[in-house]
Amino acid sequence: MIFITGDTHGDFSRFTADRFPAQKELTKDDFMIICGDFGIWSDTKEQRSRLKWLDEKPFTTLFVSGNHENYDLLASYPVSEWNGGKVQFIKSSVIHLMRGQVFTLDDRKFFTMGGAASHDIDGGILEPDDPNFKEKCKRLSMSGSPYRVNHVSWWKEELPNAEEYAEANRNLACNDWKVDFVISHCAPTSVSNFIGGGTYQPDALTDYLEQLKNKLDFRRWYFGHYHTNLNIGTQFVLLYEKILWLSYLGFASF
Repeated sequence: MIFITGDTHGDFSRFTADRFPAQKELTKDDFMIICGDFGIWSDTKEQRSRLKWLDEKPFTTLFVSGNHENYDLLASYPVSEWNGGKVQFIKSSVIHLMRGQVFTLDDRKFFTMGGAASHDIDGGILEPDDPNFKEKCKRLSMSGSPYRVNHVSWWKEELPNAEEYAEANRNLACNDWKVDFVISHCAPTSVSNFIGGGTYQPDALTDYLEQLKNKLDFRRWYFGHYHTNLNIGTQFVLLYEKILWLSYLGFASF
């Protein structure tokens, strides 16, 4: 069985037995897919405890990256091959599905393309070694302007690089540009515009996903990032807290 949900931000409480009772019938051969902003943030005792708790659940957790991940920490995990694509094992049953990959799960093909541009950075990206760092932080905090700190709360790797786009194209070409499902964090530009009414600015990734939207043969596309649950047309599904059972193509929720 394959389930799918939206951003967790390191909070896995939706997977408790009372909130997700279906897990009583699951094994490690069943999957829970998280559409980005999984919550790899810092190597602390608290995070290690949360990951251990998740690893001990009866299912296997899979996730794509979001814009709220510590990419320095994520890069420290070795890369492996698994079910047709590149992954990083965070724990034995907590697995990062890397960008531009095509995986085969339960005889169905999944294309993964994590990442997104952060929206909450009106105050800009600060450098921690800036001599005026504390002063700038104080000024921005007092003004209410959201900001991030490079390599502390923001990483340029939140967006794919040229090689990741190229690898995605190679892998899709090898599959004749046809998959069953797409798993991403953000949405194609036109879908993002529909969700936000034009408030979300397009970027290189949303424009690339827009190209895929028009070229790729797929059954359904699942994504997170926008913090709500919404069906857009017949193929696009935006998820946040809701958990869907993929076997019913999104019609069974928990």
